[in-house]
Amino acid sequence: MLTALARTATRRPLTVMLLWGLFLLLGFGLGTGVFARLSDNVPEVPGTESESAARYLEEMDPAGSSITGVVAGTPVADAGLRAEVERAVADVREVAGVAAVPDPYVTPGMIAEDGHALIVPVTLEGGLDDDAEERTLDAAAERIREIDAPDVHVSGGPLLGLQMGERAQQDVKNAELISLPVVLALLLVVFGGLRSALLPLVVAVSGIAGAFLALFLFSEVTDISVYAIQVTTMLGLGLAVDYALLMLVRFREERRTTEDVVEAVHRTVAAAGRTVLFSGLTVAVSLTGLLVFPSVFLRSMGLAVAAVVVIDMLAALTLLPALLVRFGGRIPPAKTPRNGEEEGRFFARVARFAARRKVAVLAVTVPVLLVLALPVPGMSIAVGDARQLPADSEARQLQDTVAAHFPPGTGVSPVVVVARPGTDDATADRIRALGPGATTRELPGGGAVIEIRPPGEADGAEATALVERLREVHGDAPVEVTGTAARLVDFREMLAERAAWAALTVLAGIVVLLFAFTGSVLLPLRTVVTTLLSLAAALGVVVWVFQDGHLAGLLGAEGLGALSLTAPPLIVAIAFGLAMDYELFILARMREARLRSGDDQEAVVTGLSRSGRVVTCAALLLAVVFAAFMTGGFSPILQIGLGLTLAVLIDATVVRMLLVPATMALLGRHAWWAPRPLRRAHERFGVREEQPERPRKKVPSGV
Repeated sequence: MLTALARTATRRPLTVMLLWGLFLLLGFGLGTGVFARLSDNVPEVPGTESESAARYLEEMDPAGSSITGVVAGTPVADAGLRAEVERAVADVREVAGVAAVPDPYVTPGMIAEDGHALIVPVTLEGGLDDDAEERTLDAAAERIREIDAPDVHVSGGPLLGLQMGERAQQDVKNAELISLPVVLALLLVVFGGLRSALLPLVVAVSGIAGAFLALFLFSEVTDISVYAIQVTTMLGLGLAVDYALLMLVRFREERRTTEDVVEAVHRTVAAAGRTVLFSGLTVAVSLTGLLVFPSVFLRSMGLAVAAVVVIDMLAALTLLPALLVRFGGRIPPAKTPRNGEEEGRFFARVARFAARRKVAVLAVTVPVLLVLALPVPGMSIAVGDARQLPADSEARQLQDTVAAHFPPGTGVSPVVVVARPGTDDATADRIRALGPGATTRELPGGGAVIEIRPPGEADGAEATALVERLREVHGDAPVEVTGTAARLVDFREMLAERAAWAALTVLAGIVVLLFAFTGSVLLPLRTVVTTLLSLAAALGVVVWVFQDGHLAGLLGAEGLGALSLTAPPLIVAIAFGLAMDYELFILARMREARLRSGDDQEAVVTGLSRSGRVVTCAALLLAVVFAAFMTGGFSPILQIGLGLTLAVLIDATVVRMLLVPATMALLGRHAWWAPRPLRRAHERFGVREEQPERPRKKVPSGV
């Protein structure tokens, strides 16, 4: 299959490049239309109680969402300021789509006790479509900002979601501007030439364009999360560089033995292309676990990231060979080792050390990784609020101003109880008794809304406990609980219910693919265990920094008591897939060496010596890409960036350089073992593109 693919790409390279050029135009033209369709409803889970209640309110409640303006920095009793505020309130009331704007000077609780701040809440009409709501938000917020005062900020409700999305996109743009030049500089160092360095970036740009197009097509049938752009861009750039780097290194090696560029390309695709194919499939399978969850956010992320992986893989297997046919003749072959000099001698020494001291290596590295993973059992997730944004953002400034001038709990989103028609008075009374100060308003058709403001944060422990008590109280009555805390409770329950199925789906797919790649039953199991160790260590550090607050200030963040609910599932899914990436790079070379020599122990050393440089360079480049996403100030992106950076570095160094050779030496020839029926199946159906030399040493039977 790969040989046929290589021949197609090399026979008509201009046609292949033209087709990819058209694909790029579609991606950056039509595909960028997805930016107008992104959704920020991250915690929404279809079919849950909170989602059902929210839909009911959208249909029945004449009052829609709300935003908040805060005016501070001067005595609010000033006659001039009062006139300004009253004019602004009158103007906002006239904005199409606005349902109510109370006068802060006559409404209790709207003016701070210190007399230096006031709140202007704006309630929108219910049932507005997205475009109408956005126009209303823009008009109302802009008019409030025109109030002449030292500090005027507007945020909250749907406006907060928009501000978070805009900040996330801005952080991604900045990260790309930082990472691309650094990646190019590192590629220049690795290859020593501009042509070789530019080819991975061409593949990366193609992958990103393809991701935009795929996301646009997905948006026709499902909601796409605002975080999809950030993550697909991050991963698309990193994986494209990984695959292109692997192919180019192999191409330069093949050029040492043949001057025929086309033949070198064929050999490259047959050998390294097989690794890229299995790597792409393995990473994509790792992300299918996200499709098990009913969450729109997780499903859209799974589709988006799997799409960019497949597109990167196809670009590496078709576009890159076509480019190599046209320009590969000017790329110098890899340097031939001098007489007596071992290729990749540093990595060979590391492999021999780990193999000789296998017990000591395992006794040191495994406990260290487990210590780093200790915070994981205490991990908590939350929807988050404006504290996730940097201090200079408007939403954060509004929250800080309210916290400085008003009592704790002011502005906190309430727990919303929807009492549908038929709810008895006794049940409603029991619900109101759980929240002193609960407010009730009637809905058309006989229903009612009871709002209870919880102590602490809108999605804190007190709020989620209140949701659980409310659900116990209402029992089988036609009552539903929604709001920020209720959605978080439902999201957590969804994760708990589906996590095991997601893990089984991913592990089954990974084991099957790794068996098809290696012909071994034990290697897939060893790979999964060592990968989970590095993943747990990286996630533990993220919890220690962003949840517990240790060293968070160095990244411009703070400990929030919980991770963003977007971060853990994405870190786990993406980091697991990337770890498989590096594992396949190494196993491919070990397998080749073993088939040539028949020596299991030396195959480990040879495999690592020939793949170590590629894995290290790929990890460094990926780490640069992920680390660039930590230059922004949006906490969820910081968490994902740190988690993936650590996962890549730990996996490419501690795990692949030390644990892999140590465990391979411990297993010995049994590492490649498979039961006889499975071995026959692999011999019959396994993918074999390379034609290894005849082994000089007989491979033991049954291995």
